[in-house]
Amino acid sequence: MPYGATLALLAALAVAAATAGTAAGSVTIPPAQVWGIVLHAIHPALADPTWTPVRETIVLDVRLPRVVLGGVVGAGLSVCGMALQALVRNPLADPMLMGVSSGATVGAVLVMTFHLAFAGTFSLPVSAFAGALLALVLVVALARSGGRMTTVRLVLSGVATAEVLQAVASFLIVTSDDPHKADAALRWMLGGLAGSTWDLVWLPALAVVAGTAALLGVSRSLNLLLAGEEAAAAMGLDVHRFRAALFTLVAALVGTIVAVSGAIGFVGLMMPHVVRLLVGADHRRALPAVALLGAAFLMAADVAARTVIAPEEIPVGIITALVGGPFFLWLMRRRAA
Repeated sequence: MPYGATLALLAALAVAAATAGTAAGSVTIPPAQVWGIVLHAIHPALADPTWTPVRETIVLDVRLPRVVLGGVVGAGLSVCGMALQALVRNPLADPMLMGVSSGATVGAVLVMTFHLAFAGTFSLPVSAFAGALLALVLVVALARSGGRMTTVRLVLSGVATAEVLQAVASFLIVTSDDPHKADAALRWMLGGLAGSTWDLVWLPALAVVAGTAALLGVSRSLNLLLAGEEAAAAMGLDVHRFRAALFTLVAALVGTIVAVSGAIGFVGLMMPHVVRLLVGADHRRALPAVALLGAAFLMAADVAARTVIAPEEIPVGIITALVGGPFFLWLMRRRAA
């Protein structure tokens, strides 16, 4: 399939998932009415208001912010996963499996349980970024210790670090003196988009757009890394400096995302593999595609989280784990074959 047609198809999937996410809920709103409300909000002349004010409020102030945030988070995690897989030359790399999300979780839980406000309203994303960066540096250092970094060493280092950091976050929660904050932090650790507002959307959206643009700008260098460190260095790339800069960028993206959505795993693992099957490994083509696919996937997963046992809601991190766990095992088995 031509590249343009593939992008158009992925964009259509994202739009369909967004429409379904906005329409579904305790009050079902027809998709045509959803689009009418959105178009009327953009400009009153685009649609005649034939709906009630209550439905307009549901669409614009309750569901749409959540859907948009889900798309932003899915796109960001997918882009980060693709970048990590290129940086460490490991198809099993993922923000969750490499402990990056867990590091961000510890940083965020510290702020939530101890009421820290060292950076005002930015305390949570700053602390999550610091935790993500420290976790990523630790995992890579452990994987490289004793010789060359291998797939098995990287995965084991990431899983072990993630488990330790999850235990630290759990300890902080159970020893918190504020049960309400502890309960909120525990539910947040499972990953979810409940309670999303437009105020929560702009910062991660800005970070994901800027981060994706930056990765597109260095897509040639990412492509060089796929050929190996020696070949990339022979082509003039300062591999160590480039990796350090990209690790910082990925940690900033993951920290910003985790601060608003909690730890949502496996999105960054699955989406890059699917996209490579569709458009190939060239990051100039793959990054836009993986952003669209990741957005569509997480918006669809959030629809499932809200509707499977309605009126109760499942944290979306559980849905992605149920899909991603078997995918990870299949990928491990495929690489071992």
